[in-house]
Amino acid sequence: MAERDWDVVKALVVGGLIGAAIGILFAPKSGKETRQDLSMKADELLAKAKEEYEKASEKGRAAYEAASLRMKEFEGVAREKAEEIAGKASELAAQGAEKLSDGSGRLKKAFDAGLEAYREEKNKI
Repeated sequence: MAERDWDVVKALVVGGLIGAAIGILFAPKSGKETRQDLSMKADELLAKAKEEYEKASEKGRAAYEAASLRMKEFEGVAREKAEEIAGKASELAAQGAEKLSDGSGRLKKAFDAGLEAYREEKNKI
């Protein structure tokens, strides 16, 4: 739970306790009635604190679930992109090997043609 949420809950509880204590202590009632009022107020504040805790817990759970879902989605997208990049890299490597093979074949033919031309010119002399 965020620190700010806890601060709100703390302030709520403390403020409620102080307000209840002041109101009860200055009320013109008997000791028995005052104790009953204090007990009721304490129960009310406890219920309110539990309610606030539940709300904050639910918000925390929802945030965790949303973050978890987003991470799973991101993981799937990242995996797809990685596979796509790996496929492209393999394709480019194959194309490069093919072009290298074609280029070396043409180079050999050009070399052979040059060698043949050299031999023909040499035989003419």
